[in-house]
Amino acid sequence: ADQGKVELAGQNLSGLSEKDMSIFRATSLGIVFQQFHLVPHLTALENVALPLEMSGRSACRELAKAAMNDVGLGHRLNHFPSELSGGECQRVAIARAMVTSPKILLADEPSGNLDHDTGKHVMDTLFDRVHSAGTTMILVTHNQGLAKSCDTHSRMEKGQLFHS
Repeated sequence: ADQGKVELAGQNLSGLSEKDMSIFRATSLGIVFQQFHLVPHLTALENVALPLEMSGRSACRELAKAAMNDVGLGHRLNHFPSELSGGECQRVAIARAMVTSPKILLADEPSGNLDHDTGKHVMDTLFDRVHSAGTTMILVTHNQGLAKSCDTHSRMEKGQLFHS
């Protein structure tokens, strides 16, 4: 920020060191990308365990397995991203984003590259995970039907942010 402060999840981010900012991101934020961004040479289980390992958590594999079961992919633990469908990859990405129990989840068009039925299933899974974990989700979407599933709405038009 050029002035003032940036506060997220009760934490003033303005004065954090790079190390403290990395710790905050690892423990408080989850991100679901439109393009999945899974590590291709890691299995689905290893992709989900990665943020746990990076933050120094214990029982990473067990927590990752539970997260994979939560998104209905307990049977695909040892498959690589190239062996998974688009919907399965996105559910792995959801499990990876939620495995750390983040306070805030950023989701950028998480169903944008999926067919209608798969997209609906993925979004139902995402909303279920967010609600059961008590996570705040910031969802970016062009899909008006999906936007209506959110508790609050804002839209950006010509650089202006409008709340409804």
